[in-house]
Amino acid sequence: MTILIVGATGTLGRQVARHAIDEGYKVRCLVRNFKKAAFLKEWGAELVRGDLCVPDSLTPALEGVTAVIDAATARPTDSLSIRKVDWEGKVALIQAAKAAKVDRFIFLSILNADKYPEVPLMEIKRCTELFLAESGLDYTILRLAGFMQGLIGQYGIPILEGQPVWVTGESSPIAYMNTQDTAKFVVRALSLKEAENKAFPVVGTRAWSAEEIIRICEGLSGKEAKITRMPINLLRTVRRLLRFFQWSWNVSDRLAFTEVIASGKPLDAPMEDVYEIFGFDVNETTTLESYLQEYFNRIMKKLKELDYQKTKTKKKKAKKSPFKNVNNQ
Repeated sequence: MTILIVGATGTLGRQVARHAIDEGYKVRCLVRNFKKAAFLKEWGAELVRGDLCVPDSLTPALEGVTAVIDAATARPTDSLSIRKVDWEGKVALIQAAKAAKVDRFIFLSILNADKYPEVPLMEIKRCTELFLAESGLDYTILRLAGFMQGLIGQYGIPILEGQPVWVTGESSPIAYMNTQDTAKFVVRALSLKEAENKAFPVVGTRAWSAEEIIRICEGLSGKEAKITRMPINLLRTVRRLLRFFQWSWNVSDRLAFTEVIASGKPLDAPMEDVYEIFGFDVNETTTLESYLQEYFNRIMKKLKELDYQKTKTKKKKAKKSPFKNVNNQ
């Protein structure tokens, strides 16, 4: 089976590619920049040049492909809008996949996308789900909440460096999942008959609020977090201002997503049936505590090694050389 992965250089996409290769699938990755995607080739993936926003590039990339995994999304810093990438690009991909007679299309969506029509990314995900379901393709939709990998930059590093940790509005508990665990569900969906033409939540073992995560990071790092709270109304004002400038529309649309994580409503879903259908054991899924524990163990060990090296260097400099005053005699 040949799989085309779109968005393979992203946080989740690279884990999907890695796991699919390990499972013995022939993996092809649609990329815009071969240099940035070189690590995928080293892993054993085939790279094909293409772009969601260039529909003509999709047809040759899909030649001989059995299944498509769509893990792509626009980044806040992209010059192209969310609508251009996440709607127009995905519609073009689905149409091209249908024309290529692809057997299965795996789409990665967002949990509760249907509950936030005023948030651009959520509404686009909802519309894409509907378009895919009506396309005639055999599909599986996986609705995700958040990734543990993002917590390091959001909480871990700022706390270690004594920088402010930003918390907005009433913190919504989110069931974060390790991308390596998410990738297992994505790849399993390729061959699972029970997952055909269905949508499933794929989330972590429990939902965590920002305050709970901060307390864990404080305990593991031995440092106190400098929490800065941004009122949700101020954020809304900033978002409205950004909409005046075309170059900042992506940032504005992403800020709208903060309405979701600052609403106080949990981003979580029951997973008992999903684990049973996919044949996984929940006890083998990474917990947030263990993920952060592993990160802080590694980083604290590294910091101790650096402190040791600095102390060792200082001691060497402090020793007097017997030749120090030779030139003065």
